[in-house]
Amino acid sequence: MAEGAQSTAEVRAQAVTGGDTRAAARLMRDLEDGLPQAVAVLKRLYRASGKAFVLGITGNPGAGKSTLVDVLIERYRARGLRVGVVAVDPTSPFSGGAILGDRIRMSRHSTDPGVFIRSMATRGHLGGLSRATADVVTVLDAMGFEMILVETVGVGQDEVEIVAQAESTVVVTVPGLGDEIQAIKAGILEIADVLVVNKSDREGADRSVRDLRSMLELRGHEARQVEIVKTVAATGAGVEELMAAIERQRHPAGSDDAALARRRRQRAEALLGEVIQDRMRRAAARLLAAHPDIIDQVAARSVDPYSAADDILAELLAR
Repeated sequence: MAEGAQSTAEVRAQAVTGGDTRAAARLMRDLEDGLPQAVAVLKRLYRASGKAFVLGITGNPGAGKSTLVDVLIERYRARGLRVGVVAVDPTSPFSGGAILGDRIRMSRHSTDPGVFIRSMATRGHLGGLSRATADVVTVLDAMGFEMILVETVGVGQDEVEIVAQAESTVVVTVPGLGDEIQAIKAGILEIADVLVVNKSDREGADRSVRDLRSMLELRGHEARQVEIVKTVAATGAGVEELMAAIERQRHPAGSDDAALARRRRQRAEALLGEVIQDRMRRAAARLLAAHPDIIDQVAARSVDPYSAADDILAELLAR
C-alpha cells in the first residue's frame, strides 16, 4: 500500500477509535460496498477490538425481537454500558438498501451518544445476516461499545449463521403460532443459549415452555444447558430475568470459561472463512471476466463447467 493510502487509513482508524460516529458510519457504508480502502482501515481496527460481548438475537418474524432489543438497550444503558446494535433488515427491492423498520422502532435512542444503531441490508446473503455484519461488529467493538446486539432478519430457515457471529445467542419465540415446531425444522433450537417465550401474557405460554423443555431433553444428556425465559417485551416483564441469563453467558463460572473460549475461536474461524471465500469469489470473477472464452465453451458444451471450474481454481491458486 502506498504511503499516502496508509496514512489515510490510519487517520480514519484513529477517528473511529476516538469515537467519531460520522467516521464510523462512513466506514460501515464503505464496508458494505466492499471498498478496498475500507478494508485497509478495518485491518487497523481489528487489534483494537475483542473487548465487547456480542449477543445474537434471532427468531421468526413477529416474535417481538425488535421490541425486545429496544428494551435491552434501555436496561443496559441504565447500567452504564455502551450499546451497539446491528439490525439486519431485508433488502429493499427498489433501493437495494435496508428497510429501516428496526431503526424506526429504536429511534428514541438516536440522541444517546452511548448507543449506535446500524441497519444493514442482507443484499441477498443467506443466513439471516449481511455479509458485512462481522465487519460492522468489529468497528463497534473498536469504538468501545461493551454490548453489541445483532438482530437477524428473522427469515426462519436460515438463521443458524448467527451462532458463528455471536458469543451467545437468544432465540425468541411466541406462544400459539407453532414456532417451537418451526424451530426444530430450521435447526434454530440447536443454536440457542437462551430461549425466550415472548408475549407470554398470551394463552399457551406455559405450554410453550413445557414443549421447549421437552424438546431440549430429547437432545440427550450431553446437550449444553439452555435457559428458558418468559417475557412480555412491550411491558418489560421478564426482561431482568433474561438479562440475568445473558449475564451468566457473559461471565460463565468455572469450566464454562472453556466454552466461551471455544465460541470466540469459532467466531474467528467463521470470520476467516468468510474473508477467504469472499476474496476467492472476487478473484474468480476477475478471472472469468479475463477469459470470456471459457464461458463460451461451457455455453457451447464443448467444455463441462466442472472441468472449467477446476482450471480456473488451479490458475487462482497458482497466483
